[in-house]
Amino acid sequence: MLRRKPTRLELKLDDIEEFESVRKELESRRKQRDEAEAAAGGEEAAAAAIGALGTEHKSREQLINDRIGYKAQPKAGGRTAHFGTFEF
Repeated sequence: MLRRKPTRLELKLDDIEEFESVRKELESRRKQRDEAEAAAGGEEAAAAAIGALGTEHKSREQLINDRIGYKAQPKAGGRTAHFGTFEF
């Protein structure tokens, strides 16, 4: 295999200006999205606070399961499925 000398890359002023403009656009979009989420999050937090004050109290485990979307499935059979008819 032939070995060649490394290619030299030059950074030009135009490249730096383009990078800065793209970065500023992304930051402004991110700020707008964060502000929109904060406004929507404030409404959701108020609704959640009202729901938390209600009569329904969930355990920490249930809250986590609801947040991640985990739905617990009951185990099939219980003890007898593993040990037959033996009692311990």
